[in-house]
Amino acid sequence: MALFEEEMDTSPMVSSLLSSLANYSNLPTGSKEHEEAENNEEGARPSKKPVKAPQLGTLMGVYLPCIQNIFGVILFLRMTWMVGVGGVFGSFIIVFMCCSTTMLTAISMSAIATNGVVPAGGSYYMISRSLGPEFGGAVGICFYLGTTFAGAMYILGCIEILLIYIIPQAAIFKIEGLEGQEAELALLNNMRVYGTIVLSFMVLVVFVGVRYVNKLALVFLACVILSIVAVYAGVIKTAIDPPVFPVCVLGNRTLLSKGYDVCAKVVEIDNETVTTKLWRTFCDSETLNATCDEYFTNNNVTEIQGIPGVSSGILAENLFGNYLEKGMFLEKRGLASVVNTDNPPTSTNRYVLADITSFFTLLVGIYFPSVTGIMAGSNRSGDLRDAQKSIPIGTIAAITTTSIVYMSTVVLFGACIEGVVLRDKFGEGVNGNLVIGTLAWPSPWVIVFGSFFSTCGAGLQSLTGAPRLLQAISRDGIIPFLRVFGHGKANGEPTWALLLTACICEIGIIIASLDAVAPILSMFFLMCYMFVNLACALQTLLRTPNWRPRFKFYHWALSFLGMSLCLSLMFICSWYYAIIAMGIATCIYKYIEFCGAEKEWGDGIRGISLSAARFALMRLEEGPPHTKNWRPQILVLVSVDEEQNVEQPRLLSLANQLKAGKGLTIVGTSVQGTFLDNYTEAQRADQSLRKLMETEKVKGFSQVVISSNLRDGTSHLIQVGGLGGLKHNTVLVSWPRNWKQPEYHQQFRNFIEMVRETTVASLALLVPKNISSYPSNGERFTEGHIDVWWIVHDGGMLMLLPFLLRQHKVWRKCKMRIFTVAQMDDNSIQMKKDLITFLYHLRIEAAVEVVEMHDGDISAYTYEKTLVMEQRSQILKQMHLTKNEKEREIQSITDSSRGSIRRKNPSASRSRHSVDEAASVAEQPEDEVQLIHSKNASAPTSPTSPTSPTSGAATWTDNTGAEKGKTPLAANPEAGKDLFNMKPSQVDVRRMHTAMRLNEIIIKKSKEAKLVLLNMPGPPKNRMGNENYMEFLEVLTEGLNRVLLVRGGGREVITIYS
Repeated sequence: MALFEEEMDTSPMVSSLLSSLANYSNLPTGSKEHEEAENNEEGARPSKKPVKAPQLGTLMGVYLPCIQNIFGVILFLRMTWMVGVGGVFGSFIIVFMCCSTTMLTAISMSAIATNGVVPAGGSYYMISRSLGPEFGGAVGICFYLGTTFAGAMYILGCIEILLIYIIPQAAIFKIEGLEGQEAELALLNNMRVYGTIVLSFMVLVVFVGVRYVNKLALVFLACVILSIVAVYAGVIKTAIDPPVFPVCVLGNRTLLSKGYDVCAKVVEIDNETVTTKLWRTFCDSETLNATCDEYFTNNNVTEIQGIPGVSSGILAENLFGNYLEKGMFLEKRGLASVVNTDNPPTSTNRYVLADITSFFTLLVGIYFPSVTGIMAGSNRSGDLRDAQKSIPIGTIAAITTTSIVYMSTVVLFGACIEGVVLRDKFGEGVNGNLVIGTLAWPSPWVIVFGSFFSTCGAGLQSLTGAPRLLQAISRDGIIPFLRVFGHGKANGEPTWALLLTACICEIGIIIASLDAVAPILSMFFLMCYMFVNLACALQTLLRTPNWRPRFKFYHWALSFLGMSLCLSLMFICSWYYAIIAMGIATCIYKYIEFCGAEKEWGDGIRGISLSAARFALMRLEEGPPHTKNWRPQILVLVSVDEEQNVEQPRLLSLANQLKAGKGLTIVGTSVQGTFLDNYTEAQRADQSLRKLMETEKVKGFSQVVISSNLRDGTSHLIQVGGLGGLKHNTVLVSWPRNWKQPEYHQQFRNFIEMVRETTVASLALLVPKNISSYPSNGERFTEGHIDVWWIVHDGGMLMLLPFLLRQHKVWRKCKMRIFTVAQMDDNSIQMKKDLITFLYHLRIEAAVEVVEMHDGDISAYTYEKTLVMEQRSQILKQMHLTKNEKEREIQSITDSSRGSIRRKNPSASRSRHSVDEAASVAEQPEDEVQLIHSKNASAPTSPTSPTSPTSGAATWTDNTGAEKGKTPLAANPEAGKDLFNMKPSQVDVRRMHTAMRLNEIIIKKSKEAKLVLLNMPGPPKNRMGNENYMEFLEVLTEGLNRVLLVRGGGREVITIYS
């Protein structure tokens, strides 16, 4: 292995890797990263007990826990009522729809669970690692809230069984003698008081020790299974010997069982007609001639059999639904009833009444919690011997079993029990018995106590599981304000999370109605299941290389169907609860996105982002964007110092302020050197760029290139920045400061080369001058103007940029002014009208002014400035002096030139002649016009060109020679004479004249403007005139505080069309 010995530190041997993988065990208290984080926080602990290897198999680890969690309070307390109200047919549809949803979710969950090792944390871990921290956190919180409200629902079911069916006398608020709203309020108050007491007791049990809950789990499971077996045994017995459960009906209205002793108006005792308790209930006295309720008088009393048996044919009567309004009578179909519609019903408290208004969607919301609990197996993934094998088999088997039980009980209840008894939610017509208990064999108490203990157990399980789920979310650190709930007792028990769970659970207890709490937790569970299906569908469709589940019986279409069913059920149950639940999830998602910790979990959302980006990039390749879609995609070129810190941070502030267009931003810089030697510096520069982008809130990308020189590095960035059709179309670079100083000459040459490259590449160019004076993102201009000097048409960039800037809060209160220049032959009044019309069509609000600029006489100062500029350019090419020497030589030349001009002042007529001659030069071909004459080129003759006298040249040469006898200029006096005999190019004179005149006008009009935008002239095609070009720009912008030089990219960027 000598070949690889240098890489052993970073690439371990396969043998050691396999050894570490073989020794991996799922940690029961959380994933490995949680354990490491806990160890880091709490320091090295004394000898920790070794973690036992998980031993649970499919039956004990997945199947039975799922059975226990799925079978619950709804089956015992609401199933019969649902069948009676919704009918066998409607109830079967509800059960089938809900069971199909959970089965499809289980298939998706099995695929995710078998795609690698699932540490403890179950469903939350699977969703968060498949959909990313934002979705994971949102769904995790929804699942936590669902589990917490499930605990409240189980406790309410437990209290309902206790106070209505076991010991009604224990009620603190007495219901006897109360009617309607008062009776309902008393029942709810009893539920609140006892619910709070039971919740406190359960929290105490969970706090003392979870091991007691786990030990009792099997006992509670036995109660559930025993109760279900008793129901099936009762159904079989009804076929042989139906039990006697008489129900008394007056007309077709069901009577309260406590309102009569005999189901008759009168009875014969010793040949004497005696009135019954029922008579006394409806009449004002016991005598036969008493005044009685009209309905009681007009209708007969009938006793019907509450459980006629499976072979009685009652199924046909219960096949279809019988939905009731709140307060309606429970009426027996097929019995005659005489009703006086003119008189309102009286003595309503003698009948069994509907306690709530029922409809199909309500039944869906109340029933769905009875199919939840399918995650119980995956939540125990840390305790399973082989989670990848046990979770799919155990979960799907449990759902199959429970679905068969639910569907069969729907049919059997409809086939065995009378409709009015089924619709009697609290068994008020059958002596206060639990309706499902009337069917059970050998005794109703089997169901009563079985359901009581099963609801207690389910409540304890919820209060055990919910805090652990919250602790797992907190320890992930994705939701900052929940971090406190990640801490607990020394043994890891989540104390703070348990306290929060108890508080949220108390909200459900205060609601106090099982029928009101059930739809709430249905929402949260449905949302959780929806995202499980979404996770599986995404992973399957994206075909990520890591998606290799052992469970093969899945398909993206099944996952998509499951997701659609979940979403449909959410809105079927309760559209407003669905919107609230989705609102909560959205708020958590956005909170994690903005404030949460950044996690890279290889999630599917990142995968879909990559696929969407690839698709979008391929679409962009189809052609350039239309003018209406054009926006500045900015490449910001910055320089870094020796410490790799950005030298012009305000460039990024300006980029941010321009980004109202929401386009692409690339911040690029180049590092000098070779890739192998300077990669570390490039990484530091990249970090510096990212940090500054984050500070300046610039959303975009950073790019650092390493090149042998900075000029090539900048060129590479301009050429290769971006990807495919998503490339930059605008370059933002700062004006080279101190460019006149000799040590910065290379910098301005690089700048001019970059201007040429952007022109060739048809890129727009933005050059802010005095960038340090530009406002930061935190500053605000309360007033002022943004002045646009529109001299040549550049495709509309000058119009678009101020509009974009004014979208940002820094520039929002600035007004826009547009100045344009009229020449001698232009009609300035018509120009102004046309410009106002043009701006109106562009929908841009701006003040307009046309400035007339006539070609006046070229002043001596202009001529002198041009001459000095050219002389300095020539001297620097001739001389190879040190920095200080160069500066002194240039100063001497400047002084001598000024003296010669003062001695010989040209006349006005000659100046005009010079202008005419310059105009003739301007008509020459462009290459000749832009040619800057070198020292050997013959200067164009002009009768008005001032010539420096020989004495001046001799004096300069003699002085210089005296001081610096060793300089090349002193050694060659003829060179000095050439310099002072040279005449400035007439083209340069005209350019300098234009720059100075424009500068005067701009300063006059825009001196106080907050920002001046100006057309940037193009560079000379001949590289000999670089210094002159920089001088022209310097003169043009002299005296202005903030100038943004703008050069268009050769295409229209703004249009008047919609």
